[in-house]
This record gives sequence, structure tokens and C-alpha cells, in this order.
Amino acid sequence: MSSPEAVRVGVIGLGAMGAAHVETLERWVPGASVAQVFDVDVGRARAIGERCGAAVAASAEELIASAGVDAVLVAAPDPLHESLALTCLAADKPTLLEKPIATTPEGARRVVEAEVAGGRRLIQLGFMRRFDPAYVDLREAVAGGAVGTVRAVHCVHRNAQAHPSHTSDSVLVNSMIHELDCVPWLLDDPLTSVTVFASRVGAGALEDLQVAVLETRGGVVVTVEVYVNARYGYDIHTEIVGTAGTVSLTPPYGVSVRRGLSDTAGVDGRVVDGGWTSRFLDAYRIELGAWIDGIRSGRPVGPSAWDGHLADLAAFAAVASRQGGGRVTIPQEECPELYA
Repeated sequence: MSSPEAVRVGVIGLGAMGAAHVETLERWVPGASVAQVFDVDVGRARAIGERCGAAVAASAEELIASAGVDAVLVAAPDPLHESLALTCLAADKPTLLEKPIATTPEGARRVVEAEVAGGRRLIQLGFMRRFDPAYVDLREAVAGGAVGTVRAVHCVHRNAQAHPSHTSDSVLVNSMIHELDCVPWLLDDPLTSVTVFASRVGAGALEDLQVAVLETRGGVVVTVEVYVNARYGYDIHTEIVGTAGTVSLTPPYGVSVRRGLSDTAGVDGRVVDGGWTSRFLDAYRIELGAWIDGIRSGRPVGPSAWDGHLADLAAFAAVASRQGGGRVTIPQEECPELYA
């Protein structure tokens, strides 16, 4: 945008993620204002709208079409991402879309094709780790040769308690998808195959935890553990091992024990934990600031719809492996010129 005025943002979906984004935009991004909000919980939408001075839209479609909204932030449930992204593209609205881009690879491809047909990048995917200062330092250390030639990567991704909607597949498509995007970005090396192993659980129970063994085009082996009911809290580790040493997000020495004790549970039985919004608070601030700056300058930044599509291809290859497919090759597709 060429106007010096604040970018008027409409936020769709006001759960934990959407509400956190509203607060971040209002408190930490001076080039933006939250103009409209929408959530199926009308009472929640009104409460958040009153708090930030935003109007409450009658529907997501009304918000997207509104002349009073310059850009849209989508934090709605995963199954709505594809349709909302397509509606935003049709309305020519810059969009920050939380992951995943879609709940099928075909849906992700439809979003990419619609954006390519429009001729310009409008969608930024909500892979906030690319903006996290520690992850940026980790990537720069690898690119600078600090560990020599990379041989392996080890990732741990734990949540205190799974969302009630979690399924054994969504452990991969909603949670592990962060690593499926982050690892190739850290290494500048695309993923080529995945094999998923799940801990044995009772019939019909959520398969948690799950471990994926990934391989990259350059021959790096990657392990990713995802455990969405770890109880003790939100915990993220990444270590990159090379021929000259290792670089890690975590301290190299010491012993600690973290447990999910009974007194950590809230009145409704949920574990009390700062969670991802606390761990990645700076990343979210930087991510949203970069998104708004990109809109104002006309130069999109951050992970694109194509990046979201690649992560989806890896995630659904992982689903196929978990469902009995063994080692599954991740489809390799030619990058459209728009994203090159």
C-alpha cells in the first residue's frame, strides 16, 4: 500500500491463536489496526471487538469483501483454510493464513494455482519459526559453515495437552508440519522421503507420540518427535549435527526433570502452560510486523503459498506412512515462476 495510514486488518477466527494475533497487532505493530473481527462464537467476537475497537462482521465472507478491510488474517479451524484463502484471493486481499494451507494436497494445489493465476503473491503462511530469532541464528550458523557438512537433524516438538479435535493424522498435518516446513528452510535442502513410527496405544486411542525419519535431497537424515500430550508443558528442541560439530537451540549440559503434576491442571482439567504463544512471542511480533511492512511496501515476505503446499505434500506423505505405507517418497514438483 502506498498510503501512510495503518493497514486495516480483518481477523477471522478468535480462538487462542486468533486472539493472540489481535493483541499482537494492536500492541506491537504500529502500521496496523484491527478493523473487523469474526468468529462463530458471537459473544467472543463482540468481547474481543470491544476490547480492540473493531467492528464484528456477520460472516467471514462479509469481512473479506468489506471495503473497510485492507488485509485478512485467517486463524479459523484448519478445514476452512482452503476456502477462505480462495475467497481472499478472489477479493485481491493480502492474507496471513495460519497453517496448514489446506487439509488435502489437492486443496493446497488449488490455492497455489489460484494465486499464480492472479499474477502476484498475496498469501503469507503462518510458519512463525522462520521469524524466531533463535531459528534465524540457527539457519545462519549452518549457512556459515559452523558445523561443516550437515549429516543429521534432531527435532522435538511437545505440547502440554492435545486440542480435543486432534487426530492421529492431525498430529502430523497440524503439529509436525512446523518441522516439515522448518527443516528444509534451515538446511536449504528439500525433503524427499518420510517414514513414520507411532508408539503403541489402545484401539481407537490417539497415536501419540509419533516419530518421523525424514531424508533430504542432500542426504541428511532428520528425526522428528511429536508428542502432543506431554503434560509438563510446551517444549521445542532442534539440533543440527555436522562434520565439524553441532549447533542447537538448547544448552549442551545439565540434567532437568519436568513433569506434568496434578497441581499443574486448571479447574477444567487442562494443563496450565504458557504454550506456543509464549515461546514464540517474539516470532509472532516479527512475523506480523514483516507481513504488514510487506503489504505497505508492495514486497511480500515470508513463507509463501508454495511453501505451504510443499509442507502439505510432506505432511500427507507422512500420513500415508503412518497408515502403513512404510517409507514414502515425498512428491517433487516444479516451483512456479511466481515463487522462484
